[in-house]
Amino acid sequence: MTDTFNEDVRRAVEVMRRGGVVLYPTDTVWGIGCDATNADAVRRVYEIKRREESKALIVLVDSMAKLTGCVREVPDMAWSLVELADKPLTIIYDGARNMAENLIAEDGSVAIRITAERFSKTLCERMRVPVVSTSANVSGEPTPKNFAEISREIVEAVDYVVRYRQYDAAQSNPSSIIKLGVNGEVKVIRE
Repeated sequence: MTDTFNEDVRRAVEVMRRGGVVLYPTDTVWGIGCDATNADAVRRVYEIKRREESKALIVLVDSMAKLTGCVREVPDMAWSLVELADKPLTIIYDGARNMAENLIAEDGSVAIRITAERFSKTLCERMRVPVVSTSANVSGEPTPKNFAEISREIVEAVDYVVRYRQYDAAQSNPSSIIKLGVNGEVKVIRE
């Protein structure tokens, strides 16, 4: 299993560094991902999902240190929320920076989750940049809860499909999402 894991990480990083799109397991549902600093790759993710670019995508990082490079200011409350969260938590931060412009919402915000799941964390570490992670479905269709539920259309549209965890039949759910303002305002987007 370790050989498959390492080979999948290596291949996924190679594909994303070339501007490609991958299908990979995360701490929540399977994700369609790419280098979050590459606008052309981000555009392809929107095309694969048939999603309007005005609808933001989630970004994964592997640490709080990487988070600080993605936004101008991390509100104090974010540190506590991330530390205390008992399930995956995506936070929408104001003042996005150092990523593709078509990934940043019109109001300048970006949705970021710090992943602790083995594959997605290792992928982020090796990429050394934020990684897009949007659910592996066409916009408006149900979110697949494991690899077996992902449509053939999505599988065939990406440049690389990770093998690791494909046979995991556990039913996963998307993360909770909250929006944090610099002045401490909190808005729950998805529980």
